[in-house]
Amino acid sequence: MLNNEEFYDVVVVGAGHAGCEAALACARLSLNTIIFTVSMDSVAMMPCNPNVGGSSKGHLVREVDALGGEMGKNIDRTYIQSKMLNVSKGPAVHSLRAQADKRDYSQSMRNVLENTDNLTLKQAEAAKLIVEDGCIKGVISQSGRIYHSRAVILCTGTYLKARCIYGEVSNYTGPNGLAAANLLTDSLIENGIEIYRFKTGTPARIDKRSIDFSKMEEQFGDERPVPFSFTNSYEDIKKDQCSCWLTYTNEKTHEIIRENLDRSPLFSGNIKGTGPRYCPSIEDKVVRFAEKERHQVFIEPEGNYTNEMYVGGMSSSLPEDVQIAMYHTVPGLENAKIVRNAYAIEYDCINPMQLKPTLEFKKISGLFSAGQFNGSSGYEEAAAQGIIAGINAAMKLLGREQIVLQRSDAYIGVLIDDLVTKQTTEPYRMMTSRAEYRLLLRQDNADLRLTPIGHMVGLIDDERYEKLLEKKNNIEKEIARLNETFVGAGEKIQTFLEKNESTPLKKACSLAELIKRPELNYEVIAEIDEERPELADDVKEQVNIEIKYEGYIQRQLRQVEQAKKLENKKIPEDLDYDEIPSLRIEARQKLKNIRPINLGQASRISGVSPADISVLTIYLKQR
Repeated sequence: MLNNEEFYDVVVVGAGHAGCEAALACARLSLNTIIFTVSMDSVAMMPCNPNVGGSSKGHLVREVDALGGEMGKNIDRTYIQSKMLNVSKGPAVHSLRAQADKRDYSQSMRNVLENTDNLTLKQAEAAKLIVEDGCIKGVISQSGRIYHSRAVILCTGTYLKARCIYGEVSNYTGPNGLAAANLLTDSLIENGIEIYRFKTGTPARIDKRSIDFSKMEEQFGDERPVPFSFTNSYEDIKKDQCSCWLTYTNEKTHEIIRENLDRSPLFSGNIKGTGPRYCPSIEDKVVRFAEKERHQVFIEPEGNYTNEMYVGGMSSSLPEDVQIAMYHTVPGLENAKIVRNAYAIEYDCINPMQLKPTLEFKKISGLFSAGQFNGSSGYEEAAAQGIIAGINAAMKLLGREQIVLQRSDAYIGVLIDDLVTKQTTEPYRMMTSRAEYRLLLRQDNADLRLTPIGHMVGLIDDERYEKLLEKKNNIEKEIARLNETFVGAGEKIQTFLEKNESTPLKKACSLAELIKRPELNYEVIAEIDEERPELADDVKEQVNIEIKYEGYIQRQLRQVEQAKKLENKKIPEDLDYDEIPSLRIEARQKLKNIRPINLGQASRISGVSPADISVLTIYLKQR
């Protein structure tokens, strides 16, 4: 009798950005892990934009790295342009963004997977879940082979029953023409999992040789790029960078789109899935923002060894002839040749309110999920969920406490809390405005916030952790020194202040007080700081921010302490909400459905009022 079974600790379904982080986390924590992909060509593939990071998303990547993930290291290896965004604004919204060589990014991540101990990479389609008595026991592949496991992490991305559409063309394939995963949805429904149908899209790719760049604004990378990974320095990642270009749509572009809206599957009803509000197609933008005379279009290289250029900002599902006509109205694209048509893609995903904050399903013990399958959008959101799902699956199997990042801990905490407590009726996108404590959750201090957690879990080694402790100590010592070092109102100091257009001193003050002045900073006052020690650049950055924004930081810390009073009030899993008098019907229904783990989470559920929280608080005290 031939053996048709295999045994693993963890099965990961899907090898996109979520699946890679989940599988690596489990394998690096010494669990025997297998990761399924419908195609080896789809490992860490970038089916849409050729970049990592951006506003708020850059925060997520640095947080993944701080926890011990791979995305930051991988983009540092394979970037072709890097830029820190929003530098004219405060540090809370500074966000790193890097253009990737798509092929190199995918191949580099695949190389990491293939050379990680305890990890098996398998091209196969997971067709069915094995569930017994509410517990996951493994999966069955399309070929009928049985993969027993103690945990399963679903990271199916946009592949479940995927359908690619432009105009009247409709292909039941995954992104970039790869095979869709058509079998698992039925098994999910059979196990009582609620399925949504979402939609996203991508613009055309055009031949670089057919573009007139003289009509566009060239966009350069930073002269001194900042690494995504805290393990790298500028010297580790410096390289020659590629350019991107900026152009704009115009009234002629919009006119062509408006005249052909009846042929757009987005407006004709052919597309059933709900699309992303904050990353709309060009036809959606023209309709929703009819008053705008133009929209930005970024022309970005897909890699060093291809002439394909990505037309950022012009995602579409219009017919091919309309696409050609509208792209040809854009300055510089008058003679553009399309290599790949733009298209929309529909796919199955879940209602994430079925998940615990650990990303484990409430109904099925040992079943976790992450990424676009959870109703989010974006590579970075996927990777962030992937590493948390991987960590928590591992912690569960190892008999250790699972981690739940709070909204005051990380953007990852905000992302997951929003997904599991708020009704997600469209693909969720991370934004800085969603983080109420964003001055504390800066991209520059992600290591200080999260690397201790990564070390506690086991994904950060002792050497890296010791370096973090040394960095933290140096920051604290330097801040203390600056607070204790005073300068008087002597001629040298007054001359310095006058030169920097700063108010003269009437009495002695500390160097820290001078740094707080808007026109001064840690680097500027070096001229009058005679005892200044030699410090690393990242230490100097933290010293400057911590001193300059001290008042705002302290205020947010007080807000966090207030919020933690609710977060620390746990709600028993078996609480019977029907027994609580004076609780409104809507609140009762929402609380029974979501089953929040604490009062803080309960307070953020849509339909649960402050009065309901008061009733619940009193009941828990009496109980």
